[in-house]
Amino acid sequence: MNPAPSNSPEAVIFDIQRFSIHDGPGIRTTLFFKGCSLNCAWCQNPESISGMPEMTFYAERCIACGACANACAEGAVSMDSGRRIIWEKCTACGACARECPAEALRLVGATYSVKKLVRESLRDREFYEASGGGVSLSGGEPVLHSRFLASFLPELKTHGIHVLLETAGNYPFTLLNPLLPFIDYIYFDYKLPDDAAYRVHTGKGNQRILDVLGALVDQAASLTVRIPVVPGINTGFHQIKMMAHTLRAYGISSVSLLKYNPLWEAKIPRLNTRQNALGINMNAVDAVDYENVINQYSQYHIKASLPS
Repeated sequence: MNPAPSNSPEAVIFDIQRFSIHDGPGIRTTLFFKGCSLNCAWCQNPESISGMPEMTFYAERCIACGACANACAEGAVSMDSGRRIIWEKCTACGACARECPAEALRLVGATYSVKKLVRESLRDREFYEASGGGVSLSGGEPVLHSRFLASFLPELKTHGIHVLLETAGNYPFTLLNPLLPFIDYIYFDYKLPDDAAYRVHTGKGNQRILDVLGALVDQAASLTVRIPVVPGINTGFHQIKMMAHTLRAYGISSVSLLKYNPLWEAKIPRLNTRQNALGINMNAVDAVDYENVINQYSQYHIKASLPS
């Protein structure tokens, strides 16, 4: 993992999704920040884990024309079958992608100044106003860009833009606390039953995450706890019981369940990553009984629901 430094005056964004209707109320623009302090085994956006721009290779699009190799000054492109990028030589300059006629190579991540990202965020302001929407911060982990956000969010607020933060909470609360006056709502992802499971499946423990959640509850922050449902990892009776007891101890009485989506696994071969596909087959995905999961949380006085 290589999260972007929190004191950076710029931010690396790997996607801007317009007309989003699943990342908060109304019509929204979702900004995807690059860099994360967790390495979840099921990460839906594995291209977000590194904090730096990086190349990706879509082998199925490649026509083996050699334009990429001719464009690369670093000798980081191979024409060997099944491989294009020599990762240890690649500087992610993007020259190969610019010359590729088949768009088989792509540079993921672009650096934005505060001014530039504010301008991008305001493009759809009329749709926010008409629908009760706004801007959602996603990732990656947006809070790792705390200094950038400290300048960016007040700019949005001067234009009356509703701001929603999606976060996993793995950072010191001192990074988030100064930003709270400029954040209207938080989606807080809690993923696993205990510290040991967090370490196995995300590479980090859960105490700092719980500290941030507790601090938000103490400040009466407007938030929804979300649980990504991962078949066989957090869907068992004992796992649900432990998660429910932990959340109740922190004053949480309702959660939103996120259905498992295996499409992320197709991204793994395109990236320079050690992440492996989980190998959860579609039968296991289809077999998840969400009504049963909801009922199990209900037994422990947690109202669980699926987003509409």
